[in-house]
Amino acid sequence: MTDSKTSAKPGKLNRRQLLGMGCGLAAGSLLPFKGALAAYSDARSLSFEHLHTGEQLSAVYWSQGRFNPGGLSELRHIMRDWRTGDTVEIDRELYVLLHEIRQRIGTDAPYQLISAYRSPMTNNSLRSKSSGVAKKSLHMQGMAVDVRLPGYSTKGLHKIAMELKWGGVGYYGRSDFVHLDTGRPRSWSG
Repeated sequence: MTDSKTSAKPGKLNRRQLLGMGCGLAAGSLLPFKGALAAYSDARSLSFEHLHTGEQLSAVYWSQGRFNPGGLSELRHIMRDWRTGDTVEIDRELYVLLHEIRQRIGTDAPYQLISAYRSPMTNNSLRSKSSGVAKKSLHMQGMAVDVRLPGYSTKGLHKIAMELKWGGVGYYGRSDFVHLDTGRPRSWSG
């Protein structure tokens, strides 16, 4: 039996491969799509506006050919369960995915963050109110985020994410957000 966090997924990086990039491995042979982290020395950042807490953050998560611990810590904090304050290590692939989507759109606008990590208590509470919340949600593993991007349609954001074929993509048109995760490739509408 393999650990789902380190096992290879078709078309995706596993954690060992992702960390191995910092050791000088060829980007083209490892990446699920051309361009993501291809220039090891280029700084990569993400910006968020948390819609529930009002917090704003712009943090460099990748610089000088490796993940930046300070930036990762700042991102983990803003992506916490805002209801309980609980945090978990966020899957680094999620940061790479979010960055790649912004690059493809051609914007540096901050994502509007609706939900990222959810504690089991929060997830169970949400499940009791809605049939659309998964019992084993990847939000509880730090592998999912619900976002929108100001100045860009949710439908357009969904289309870009679908083209990448990186992980799960949920389109919630009536609620005006897109769910992105680093699980197996799949899609749905809610």
